[in-house]
Amino acid sequence: MSGTTPRKRRASAPQTPVATTVSVVVVSYHTGPSLDGCLRSVLADPWVSELILVDNGNPPEISSRLRGFAADRRHVVLIQGQGNVGFARGANLGAQRATSRLVLFLNPDARLEPGALKLMIEESGDLRSLPAWIIGGRVLGNDGREQRGARREAIGMRGAMVAALGLGWLERMHPGFRDPHRERDPLPPAPTDMGAVSGAFMLTQRAGFLRLGGFDERYFLHVEDIDLCRRVTEGGGRVLFHPDARCFHVGASSQVPSLFVARAKAVSFLRYFRKFARTPLRKVLATGAGLAIGAGLLLRAALGRGRPRR
Repeated sequence: MSGTTPRKRRASAPQTPVATTVSVVVVSYHTGPSLDGCLRSVLADPWVSELILVDNGNPPEISSRLRGFAADRRHVVLIQGQGNVGFARGANLGAQRATSRLVLFLNPDARLEPGALKLMIEESGDLRSLPAWIIGGRVLGNDGREQRGARREAIGMRGAMVAALGLGWLERMHPGFRDPHRERDPLPPAPTDMGAVSGAFMLTQRAGFLRLGGFDERYFLHVEDIDLCRRVTEGGGRVLFHPDARCFHVGASSQVPSLFVARAKAVSFLRYFRKFARTPLRKVLATGAGLAIGAGLLLRAALGRGRPRR
């Protein structure tokens, strides 16, 4: 993203049984230098028909650079002026502007691996009859190790507390401490159903996504992807994890304090459990679980154990 460059002719999408292209939505907020690698990887993919870049309240100098980046590229749509409205609303703004049948949500600090999008598109062919669906890919760090969040079981209050408090190591002693994050499990041999995948790398059908109302904009940061996956499956759709579709995620590149991120995630979990609580008693339990999760997340952030990833 270092200034504008002459417009290059984009490679045409290969001719395969899946004749479709994808709109990629990237929501940027104080992302840092990793945004450049993200945008280059997206524009290099022949299956991408357009890149929708949502400037979610970047500093003025970055916003100016984004305008220069988009001005010379007709297939780049830049959305600016709304300020920092949170990931969910920013992603929804991008999806609403998209023109392709399929939409990929990609974190601004993630690099799309060549061939990954093609694999996800091909897998989506078997899902067309469903009211909605999501395909998530494998999210790797720069060290090549799989990161948390890309494959998760359905997340209940107990599982969320286990994850937030770092108690998953007790699973080998009692199944009640099972962590819903399963990145340490052996890779499945083929795409498989999951309770939730990561909004950092998520392909979906635009029409089904919009019918569901998109991401719930009451979540400012985090948990909106878990919420969406739950609504998809409860509505008769499917959520799949594709083990061979990969992106590389720098992670925690946004110049935002880890305690702020942890607090936002805690508030989102509290909202999530109260939203899906079906009885007054469950709402009370949800409040208690939310407070416990928040305490765990804030403590871990204060101790410097890393910024929570999507």
